[in-house]
Order: sequence, then C-alpha cells, then structure tokens
Amino acid sequence: MFVAMNRFKVAPGAEGEFEEVWTSRDTHLRAVPGFVEFHLLRGPERDDHVLYASHTIWRSRADFEAWTRSEAFRMAHQRAGGSRPLYLGHPEFEGFEAIQTVTPARA
Repeated sequence: MFVAMNRFKVAPGAEGEFEEVWTSRDTHLRAVPGFVEFHLLRGPERDDHVLYASHTIWRSRADFEAWTRSEAFRMAHQRAGGSRPLYLGHPEFEGFEAIQTVTPARA
C-alpha cells in the first residue's frame, strides 16, 4: 500500500471556498487502476492558516506514479490554482509506503 498526501495551508476565510472546490470537482480517480480511497482532511487552525490534507490510498507506489502520468491526472488538475489564491504557498507532497496494517478483528 502507498499513501499519497498533499498538505495545504488555507488562508483564513477561504475554508468554505477551498472545500467547495474539492468536494464539487470530478476527481477522475474511481476508474484508475490501483486506486483504493481518497479523503480530504481538515486539520488545526493557526493564526495565519487552516491546515488541510488530501489523503489518497493506492495499492502500490507504482500505481500512484502511473496515475501521475495519466490523462485522468491531467484532467483532475486542470483547474488547480483557480482564479483566486485559496492557500498559502505550494501544497506540500508526502508519500508513504505501508510498513504495517492493522485491521479490526472479524466476528
């Protein structure tokens, strides 16, 4: 499993617009080989920003990397940046290989 995350520092007052951009867009992920799950996470509020993270789970790093070179990726990111800056600086990418997975006990 591979987890791909981008962290965004969203400008105060822009949280609603940022969330609307993400929740209303077509992600183009559902049909991508190796895609498992996506989450948009809202984190702590600071004086100058609210922290958000996009959190995508992939079957493997190779599947994630193939997606970044795909037409689906280009289509999902064609409006990135938009007309008004909603976040401070560039998103910070972090990628993680799963070392251990713990699941609930089955009844």
